[in-house]
Formats: sequence, structure tokens, C-alpha cells
Amino acid sequence: MTPEKLLKAMFKAGVDAALPSLCVPAHLPPRPKGRTVIIGGGKASGAMAKALEDAWDGPLDGVVVTRYGYRLPTERLEVVEAAHPVPDQAGREAAKRIFEAVQGLTEDDLVLALISGGGSALLAAPAEGISLEDKQAVNKALLASGATISEMNTVRKHLSAIKGGRLARAAYPANVVALMISDVPGDDASIIASGPTVPDTSTNADAIAIVEKYKIDLPPAVRKVLDTIEETPKPGDKCFERVENVMIATPQASLEAAAAVAREAGITPMILGDSIEGESRDVGLVHAGIARQCALRGQPAEPPCVLISGGETTITLTGDGKGGPNTEFLLSLAIALDGAPNIYALAGDTDGVDGSEDNAGALIYPDTLKRAEAAGISAKAMLANNDPYTFFKGIGDLLETGPTMTNVNDLRLIFIDKP
Repeated sequence: MTPEKLLKAMFKAGVDAALPSLCVPAHLPPRPKGRTVIIGGGKASGAMAKALEDAWDGPLDGVVVTRYGYRLPTERLEVVEAAHPVPDQAGREAAKRIFEAVQGLTEDDLVLALISGGGSALLAAPAEGISLEDKQAVNKALLASGATISEMNTVRKHLSAIKGGRLARAAYPANVVALMISDVPGDDASIIASGPTVPDTSTNADAIAIVEKYKIDLPPAVRKVLDTIEETPKPGDKCFERVENVMIATPQASLEAAAAVAREAGITPMILGDSIEGESRDVGLVHAGIARQCALRGQPAEPPCVLISGGETTITLTGDGKGGPNTEFLLSLAIALDGAPNIYALAGDTDGVDGSEDNAGALIYPDTLKRAEAAGISAKAMLANNDPYTFFKGIGDLLETGPTMTNVNDLRLIFIDKP
């Protein structure tokens, strides 16, 4: 198996481990006495709805919102497509319908919530006093700020009518079972899609502190809401007495699936962590140092070995280029490795989209910088301009998978071969 085929096989295994068709049917609750109402939001939620519909043997109805291009055909459930990462009117209308669908239920009814990463933008239900345009402005500023996903979602919770446990409050006293595909560090259920069915331990003051930390210029209406809005429901609130949040797929499980492919090929896998955060280019430098140590010193593993990591890195935008966290990580990694022999890498978002472009990520090879130079492309200039997409497109090394229908965050793989 060539290094490229190995890395692509490992990436595919990581994605396949989190496919809704595999993980949803195994976690379905018993049928209730009353109604079964299906709601949900996220990049994987359309595929989750399809898997649920295929496996459920009783009546059901409901509406789920997913990203444009991520819908699968369903007969009994409605799947709406909307924008991500910046919300649009379609997401707002879908969130309104979802919120209305869970009201007026009884203790005999069941709400099945299909929650996955991306739900924070797709479940666009602005708190009273905030316009959709206000939410779009805040989302754009957060995405460009370098804030972590936990920080971004803390702010989003406190500007929403549906997130931060408010959906659970609306559904009470019905039984709520949330099936969750994790895309966040530590599998914190309160952060996945900003936790619509989960108690929120953060406060309005926490959200304001994050805004101030990243010097985000808030629209006046947004600041007024943060200063005056009622707090999100906290642990111990009665609305959570009949709520069960179930993690059905995680980044760690996908890393282990990727590791199994390497092990089967006779290559030592080293999982560095499933919750790595930080600036993409900084994480690239650290990974390059570990890869060099393996190649030169046989530590922490002798070649052939592969370094595996997950999590979600971020970009603080200073340039006007195109790309996402995975391609920025790889460009930084390639520059730091500087053509080191026998080292190959792949990094991609398991949802199939790195940032906002049409690629999941990219690959690097020992000759990546040499081929770029021959094509008249400066790696350092591209990195300075936050333009990794253009760099990798220019040398034909983008990783393009199309929509994967799941989302367990980023998967980074660095293969160090024998000399």
C-alpha cells in the first residue's frame, strides 16, 4: 500500500466509524405510549433522520435541518437544508418550526432529537430583540476571531431561543432522547450544536467576557440582549428530569478506527489526542516536531509509524485568502518539515468540508514544497495570506470527498516511513 493509499484508507475508516446508518439504529429507545416527534439539527442530522426512519417500526413525524447538500431522501420525516457556517433564513424558519413542534406535548410523548456538529449555525433561532442579520454578523466575527468552538458556542447559546437547554424547556414534560454525534473536544454535550437539550453551566457574563477577549464589535441589539436576557436553564432545572443525552459517535472512536487500519498494515499507530485545539499553524509546527523526532530518533515510535490526532483547530484571519483549518495546518506542517524525506500527511474535516470551500482537506508529500516552487507558488506567502486552499489546489493535492453525511471533527494523519 502506498503512503497516499494508506492515509486515504485511514481517513475513510475514521469517517465510516461515525456513519449514522451504523450508529443510530443501535441507540433507539422503546416506542412511547403517545406521539413520537423527531427534531434535530447538524451536518449529520439529515443522514441521522434517514437512518432513524429506516429503523423505526412505529409512527413518527417531525422536521430536521442540515447543511445544503447533506440531505438524504426520506418519506415520513422532513429534512430542510440551510446555510453553514453563517446562518440564513432557511435555518431560521426550520428552527422556528422545530421549536413549535415540541410544545404542548405530554408525559406520554417522546421527542427524539438528532443532534450533530453544525447545529449551532443551522438551528438559527435568534433570541427576542435580535435580527438574523445581527446573528450573521456575530457568527462571522467569531469565525474570524480565532475563538475555540467552546467559546463560540458559549456566545451562541446566550443569543438563541433554542440552544443552551432552551429546547428541553420547551419540550417539557415530554420524554426527550437526544442522539448526539460529537464534534467537540472532550465530547461535551453542552457544546455540541450549543446544547439545545443540555443544562448550561455558562452565563451571560461568560459570553460577554469572550466577546471582550476577542474584541468583537457587537451590534447594539446583541449587547443589549446579553445584558438583559434571562439565563439559560441550569443543572437541576426540572425541564431536564425527563431528558437523556446519548453520545452515539465520537472523535476518539474514529481515531481508533483509523489506527486499526494502520495496525493491520503493519504500521505502528500513535494517537496523540482527540481534543487538540489551538491555532492551526501552531499545531502544524508541533506535529512537525513530533514527526521529525520519530524519523530521526525513533521516538515516540520507530518508523514505519503514523501519528493520529483529532479535535478542532482555529484560524485567526489576517489575510484574505481561502481555506480552512486542515489545509492551514498542512501548509504550516509542510513548511516546518521543509521537504524531510519519507514523511507524508493527510488532514481533513470528517464532514467533507474544510472551512467553507469544496474540499475536505489536503495531502502533503516530501516533495510538496519543491513542486509548489516549480509552479511559482510561495508556501510562506500563501500561509501569511491565509490562502492554503489556493496553495494545494495549485499543486493538485486537495482532498475532495464530497459530503460525508457525518461530522466528528478533524482527522490528522502523519505517516513516517522507513528510510
